[in-house]
Amino acid sequence: MKFKPVNLEFVSEERQSARWTFELAGEKIPTVERNSKCLGKKFDATLADMVNMGEVQVQLVEWLTKIDKSGLPGRYKAWIYQHGSYQGLWPLLVYEFPLSKVEALERKISACLRRWLGVPRSFSSIGLYSTGTKLQLPMKALTEEYKVTKTRQVMTLRDSKDAKVRGAKVKIRTGRKWKAEEAVKEAETRLKHSVIVGVTAVGRQGFGMTTKPRWDTANEKGRRELVQQEIRQMEEESRNVKAVGMKQQGSWLNWQGARSRALTWSEIWSMEGYRLSFLLRSVYDVLPSPSNLYTWGLIEDPTCTLCKDKPASLQHVLSACPVALKDGRYTWRHDSVLKTIAAKRGEKKDNQAEGLGILGTASDWQMTADIHQRMSFPAEIAATSLRPDIVIWSQGTRQAVLLELTVPWEDRIEEAYERKMAKYQQLVEDCKQRGWRTWCMAIEVGCRGFAGQSMWRALRTLGVVGAERKKLITEVCREAEVASQWILRKRDEVWKSAK
Repeated sequence: MKFKPVNLEFVSEERQSARWTFELAGEKIPTVERNSKCLGKKFDATLADMVNMGEVQVQLVEWLTKIDKSGLPGRYKAWIYQHGSYQGLWPLLVYEFPLSKVEALERKISACLRRWLGVPRSFSSIGLYSTGTKLQLPMKALTEEYKVTKTRQVMTLRDSKDAKVRGAKVKIRTGRKWKAEEAVKEAETRLKHSVIVGVTAVGRQGFGMTTKPRWDTANEKGRRELVQQEIRQMEEESRNVKAVGMKQQGSWLNWQGARSRALTWSEIWSMEGYRLSFLLRSVYDVLPSPSNLYTWGLIEDPTCTLCKDKPASLQHVLSACPVALKDGRYTWRHDSVLKTIAAKRGEKKDNQAEGLGILGTASDWQMTADIHQRMSFPAEIAATSLRPDIVIWSQGTRQAVLLELTVPWEDRIEEAYERKMAKYQQLVEDCKQRGWRTWCMAIEVGCRGFAGQSMWRALRTLGVVGAERKKLITEVCREAEVASQWILRKRDEVWKSAK
């Protein structure tokens, strides 16, 4: 074995380095300097990490400052952080960062992200990093990645194939607030317990529809991945616990019938900055509605300027003001969404694949929609004064589909579904008695742009599936979202039907 003196260093206090010297083959072995580096980790004579951790914090702040001053739109700045400075997780692995310092770094990052995304400082970090909310952003929390990194390090050393590495029992220091070894034990206990419980069905899923890797059948690599996933799940559970205690910004927990939206970077890039800001602030109710402005001490009276009766909360302005309902604001939004759905049905007529859903069972479908004029229910099907939003029927096969759209506040999607289904139940029975095979489908699109589960089911039943269904739902959600943004912006103005 050969050694090169220039690649060897010895530790010595600065005042002792002149007294002690070591040589190899007549060449002097240098002392450890501040810039000494090995595997990405810097060393000095103290062998402590405090100075290096301080440098990492300074570098992160400098990088965030450079991004902030780049002059790019905020959403692009967020992307640069996620794919640039965020990727530097190696220092968190090689240095003994305590969790408290990582949390301090994340607070600085979150402050920049809020500014770049156009949300106020009161906007919860749950909205930035959570993977279980109704609106999910493609960004990850630094603390979560730190915990996953440390638990992976624990398992790598503990389960190493080298007996000497396993026997060294290296201690992973993460401060007093959180212990990596304890987190690994807890995650493994939860995974073993999940084997006993089995896979639970969620929502309307049937037994056996969902499968996932099991702890008892996974190999070493698989178990390591399962533990990391469980650590992420534990972090998400802690965020949900915090959200439960937040009456306003945690109200999305009550959206039982709404389907989640996971924004991708391509979707964020295609959004105008004001639209992305509105979407984020509306979901967590931190828009400048009169009620919020009153709470923030910016106005003296939160009463609605239209009805002069109730506080103008975001829900009141977008969904519950009787004057706004009477003068057609909500009807205009409803018809905007309905037009998008009806236009897609018009395209589908010429391109209907046979055997795909209800619409694939006939070729003579006709359609009428209740837009801008009083629609009459087709007399050949049944005599009624009710007016579903869309009626699709086939005279040859004597089939009829009734679609009834509602654009409610997201908390009331399930309520709207039950109400509309009950409203048209008798009409469906009358149609069936006259020999028509009839379906009634109530579909909901939340006023903030979140489609109800009923809409996904209805489109699948009709035969609109795959990318086509996803595209249609994206379009109708955007229509509802943009219309609500306009209603909020013009809440104090006299409504004009020309809008």
